[in-house]
Amino acid sequence: MPTNTEIADPPTDLALAERIQEGREKILAEVRKIIIGQDEAVEHVLLTLLVGGNSLLVGVPGLAKTLLIHTVAQVLDLEFSRIQFTPDLMPSDITGTDIIQQREDGSRGLAFTPGPVFANVVLADEINRTPPKTQAALLEAMQEHRVTVQAKTYELTPPFFVFATQNPIELEGTYPLPEAQLDRFMFHIRMDHLEEEEEMEVVRTTTDEVEPELARVVSREDLIAFQDLVRRVPVAEPVLRYAVALVRASRPSPNGGHEFVKEWIQYGASVRAAQYLILGGKARALVQGRLTVGFDDVRALALPVLRHRILTNFRAESEGRTTDELVKKLLDAVPVPSSRM
Repeated sequence: MPTNTEIADPPTDLALAERIQEGREKILAEVRKIIIGQDEAVEHVLLTLLVGGNSLLVGVPGLAKTLLIHTVAQVLDLEFSRIQFTPDLMPSDITGTDIIQQREDGSRGLAFTPGPVFANVVLADEINRTPPKTQAALLEAMQEHRVTVQAKTYELTPPFFVFATQNPIELEGTYPLPEAQLDRFMFHIRMDHLEEEEEMEVVRTTTDEVEPELARVVSREDLIAFQDLVRRVPVAEPVLRYAVALVRASRPSPNGGHEFVKEWIQYGASVRAAQYLILGGKARALVQGRLTVGFDDVRALALPVLRHRILTNFRAESEGRTTDELVKKLLDAVPVPSSRM
């Protein structure tokens, strides 16, 4: 058995790596028929798919968060399901429930009716508009790719992804996501308003009578094969240590550490952050035509991986310190090994 840092069949894997590059370009070409701008967000969504993770998209209403995920699901020919989170949404509205049905012999019994979570791509729209009890209904699905209803477990068909959209918490009627649930999202993807010319193009194309047709350019079988290859990409020991060092440096410690961490951070990132820095780095390397992960891959993904895993304290909030600012200070403070990849 090959280890997770060995290529099992080099010729086959090289061909598969080329297909990942080709697939990325085809996916981007199709997505850009609908989505104008937001290149960084689109790239992070694709990396999420290649890793097999879940991601959170944050921005004010009207930035095409929902449209982006729906478009990607169409291009990949994946079954798409959208859940509109509201204050009165119940956990069973997500997972499904047992209902009484009449059988062919005339008797009645309980039968499970699957909820909208039984899809390949689940969009949890405005997830922070529902109370924590219902938000937590997604935890098992996100982590274990299965749900439990009435003591029975039901497996979710792979590939399976959860993308959640969230309005800024300053908006009325929102519930902050618990830290335990936030930690299960690979990326915190921020979407901002477009540049003027991009916004002009959005208005021009969305008010035209011609609706673009999307081609299905990558199959779900291809996507699963791509995910398997991502896991086999080798990572050098110094890169692993650098990712772990970044994450560990985010945690305040009375026995050392950086002063700004002690001053402004209440809780640092968990080990999941280091895992996603490496997995995301593997996927990023592949889409850029490389079969090894470098320090730059880790640094490029530090913001979307760490920004939702760092909890600032009262002093930081009162001084207006943001998690993005603190992540950038971590990148400056943690030295990169001299032998760059």
